Amino acid sequence: MRKINQLILKSYLGPFIMTFAVVMFILLMQFVWKYIDDFVGKGLDWFLILELMFYVAVTLVPMALPLAILLASIMTFGNLAESYELTALKSAGMSLQKVMKPLTITTFLMAIGAFLFANYILPMANLKMGTLLYDITHQKPSLDVKEGVFYKGIQDFTIKVAKKDAKNNILYNILIYDHSQRQGNNKVVIAKQGIMKMSADENFLLITLKDGHSYEEIVSQNNKGFKPLTRTNFKEETIVMDMRDFKMIRTDESLFKDNYQMMNISQLSHEIDTLKKENKERYAAINMQVIKNYNLYSDSTKISVHKDSLTQALLDKKNWIDVYNLSEKNRIFENALSLARTNQSYVNVNLISAKNAVETESRYKIEWHKKFTLSFACLVLFFIGAPLGAIIRKGGIGMPAVVSVGFFLIFHVLSITGEKSAKEGVWEAWQGAWLATFVLLPIGIFLTYKATRDSALFDADAYLMPIKKLFTKKSDAHSATL
Repeated sequence: MRKINQLILKSYLGPFIMTFAVVMFILLMQFVWKYIDDFVGKGLDWFLILELMFYVAVTLVPMALPLAILLASIMTFGNLAESYELTALKSAGMSLQKVMKPLTITTFLMAIGAFLFANYILPMANLKMGTLLYDITHQKPSLDVKEGVFYKGIQDFTIKVAKKDAKNNILYNILIYDHSQRQGNNKVVIAKQGIMKMSADENFLLITLKDGHSYEEIVSQNNKGFKPLTRTNFKEETIVMDMRDFKMIRTDESLFKDNYQMMNISQLSHEIDTLKKENKERYAAINMQVIKNYNLYSDSTKISVHKDSLTQALLDKKNWIDVYNLSEKNRIFENALSLARTNQSYVNVNLISAKNAVETESRYKIEWHKKFTLSFACLVLFFIGAPLGAIIRKGGIGMPAVVSVGFFLIFHVLSITGEKSAKEGVWEAWQGAWLATFVLLPIGIFLTYKATRDSALFDADAYLMPIKKLFTKKSDAHSATL
């Protein structure tokens, strides 16, 4: 029995590792193509890129793990059924549940690991990845002065060179506009040749110009109409340009830790309670303000009739408005209309804010439920893949890959649809988060039941046979009548 379990586990782990690696590679390539424009031309270190790829790979595990479990389980039991090993095990008295037992335990342990991963490791990886990606996308492109093109990447300077010797960093026919005084193009430097190099601490770019001259307009409050021009010739001059903006600056991770994707279950629960309390207070404040604005005895009406007259009119079941004369009625109507418009504007503005707050609360709730849905998704997809592989009896990568991708797309679409509906307030957060599991769980139970009874679920003859028998009976009955 132990050897059989080891055989099944070995048959399962190979496809699982292969599928997981392939899916992770595809998802990583998708991420790279999405942000390729933000990476190119910034002179990033390979270590920095590998660090980002590692954190991205960790965040992609919740998508790759269920698909790997689904495909590996289909391939494993498909291979066992295709080679009649599953039939031999059943003939030896082992039921399908008993054959599935070692992989069921393995998947259950994976589900526990997936929960711990989603609760402790994934928030940290999201924080690291989000912070590093923010720093890279906001990083300035590396210095790249091209021939015959104005380069504006350096603050306060615009540079153009006619020719560049990239090997020796020598520039020819240099034109530099100096905007450091914030007064327009009032200073221009021209030189026949120059050498470009970085300072020792790489915070400044030093351009040593030779055989050149500079033009500068003297701008002051005393010569608004007349601006004298000075020209200076030089044999050698060094211009210092600040390059600290080009260096990679790591943002403090604490600035991103309040995002719902960066929290574990306890942090999410605390934040959800806080948001519930704030939203409840927000709606209560809106109601109180509306009631306050609709005060019948507001001083702004300036009505001369005493409150006792209104009370008596109401007791006599008379129309309270008849207590007032025509001019007072007009003032009351105008004041009521003004209050209604004020309240309408107040409610519209505050309801938008309240709606955004409720959507934020829904996001935190969905993230809280997603800590558990990953574990259940692994179990549900296993109980779809294992019996499905036993039913279709096809191993390899062809048919199992098609079937698994189909089921995974259904799972992924349902997950996205449920989350979107919950965020928009159409469903409760738990309904949106668990939609895919609720839909696929009955399918897993049904397939397990069919596989246990050796049902020919995908055998066309099994469905055509009753129809053929029906037509045969009708033909025999017609022949007997004749």
